[in-house]
Amino acid sequence: MNRIQTAFQQKKNLLNMYFTAGYPSLHDTLPLAQALVDAGADILEIGMPFSDPLADGPVIQRSSSVALANGMNLPVLFGQLQALRAAVPDTPVLLMGYLNPVLQFGVETFLQKAADVGIDGLILPDLPLDEYEETYHPLFQKYGLKAVFLITPQTSETRIRRLDALSEAFLYLVSGPGTTGGTTLPDVEAQQEYFERIAAMNLKNPRLIGFGIADKKGFDHACSHADGAIIGSALIRALEDVEDAPATAAHFVQVIKG
Repeated sequence: MNRIQTAFQQKKNLLNMYFTAGYPSLHDTLPLAQALVDAGADILEIGMPFSDPLADGPVIQRSSSVALANGMNLPVLFGQLQALRAAVPDTPVLLMGYLNPVLQFGVETFLQKAADVGIDGLILPDLPLDEYEETYHPLFQKYGLKAVFLITPQTSETRIRRLDALSEAFLYLVSGPGTTGGTTLPDVEAQQEYFERIAAMNLKNPRLIGFGIADKKGFDHACSHADGAIIGSALIRALEDVEDAPATAAHFVQVIKG
């Protein structure tokens, strides 16, 4: 059993916290990871900055631009993550990013490096499912890494069941249309129907809801429809222009967890 599965078996209402590696400053990655876990985060999702992040809204896009300007890249990140498991020994940690930098780095080399530093899974929203199943799934298995797939209100039942069969982690339910950190109010009735439809499918993997969750009320609402929630943009926004990023991140989690 991997750390992700263990977390879902041991806890309810899991909080998955996203932050961008190398933001606000280059060397904040590990201090933020430790502060978030110490404050109560159940899963960490570390964003790999990329110049063209298609699923990310302006807040995370801006944090990626700052991180890249700070000097963050994959070799630097893997160097920082050498000390990851000394800082957070038991918490599931995911890397979230886009396929292009992984391809440039070399897919198997990337997966091996991720496994070596103790990463549990990957979220690559632009990885084609056919390509994953035919080419990369055996490599993920070789290195003990779990793929996390996104589901939207428009995803067909056939595709959802295929994603569920291919995953051994959790399914990432995108709460509605748009990118991360959106401020448009959702269609509550349509969202309710979406969450209930997914729940009725009795999928084998647990579910976390993300996109647009910014506070304790949103977290609690997501937990009423799934196994927990993912928060990213709201934390990134809170970290802008602060003197002590780890302390700010810790306070943010404490407020969400109540």
